[in-house]
Amino acid sequence: MVVQLRYGRPGARGSGAFAVTAVLVGSLVGTAAVTGCAAPEDPKSTVDPTLAVRSAADALTKAGTAKASTSMEMAAGGTRVTIRGEGGYDFRRRTGRLQVVLPKDAAGASEHRPITELLTPGALYMKNRGAGVPADKWVRVDTTTLDDGNLVTGGATDPAAAAELLRGARQVTYIGEVDLAGVKVGHYRGVADIAHASRVASPQLRGALTAAAKGFANDTVPFDAYLDGEGRLRKVRHQFSFSNQGRTVAVASTTLLYGFGVPVRVTLPDRRDIYAGKIKA
Repeated sequence: MVVQLRYGRPGARGSGAFAVTAVLVGSLVGTAAVTGCAAPEDPKSTVDPTLAVRSAADALTKAGTAKASTSMEMAAGGTRVTIRGEGGYDFRRRTGRLQVVLPKDAAGASEHRPITELLTPGALYMKNRGAGVPADKWVRVDTTTLDDGNLVTGGATDPAAAAELLRGARQVTYIGEVDLAGVKVGHYRGVADIAHASRVASPQLRGALTAAAKGFANDTVPFDAYLDGEGRLRKVRHQFSFSNQGRTVAVASTTLLYGFGVPVRVTLPDRRDIYAGKIKA
């Protein structure tokens, strides 16, 4: 079975990364005060920030599973849309399930059904994909063939890919400790080298990140990462940018992780339920 999708290089004219994501949304487009003694030192400030961020993916694998909340903000030509997702992810099996909610139309009405996404090593399955796909069928996409390695195209960055991308972290600065939903976390800021991350990534994610390293025009991706006391990634925000038909497309992808240890079950669709026809652009 062959699913025919059109993808172009994000760094080249006619790029398909923005176009494919656009299909999903239809036509929418301190200094501490001192009084007699020194302020207590933040323990995280003594840890090598680059090493801490690069180790976040390993900490998630050790944790096993987590609930995930995603947000992808896309802006181009004065138009801004946001796609949100909720679900869970198994960092040991590299599988997850997300319910992706598309933005409302200009009148405020919700015209789009949520898309169910199954994330697996090397493949993305989508149900309610639209664009001519029967309602009861799934679309399978080989993420190793996507120019963005599914960092952008699916409308939600694979949580494992988001973490593995941090293996290429450099120029990392520890900003300080902040409160995130009642949890004290360390805030780190830097850039991720996609090519380096693809070389040192876990085997299951290496193919997708290698594709992204070849496809994106810029080799580095700015990020803000938030790690808890166990080194687990609690939140990460990546900022992608590429050119599409003469316009600069800015994408901010945010992944929140919480509820570690929850059961996460992913059942892949039967081959008979996978749509084998051509997907409309």
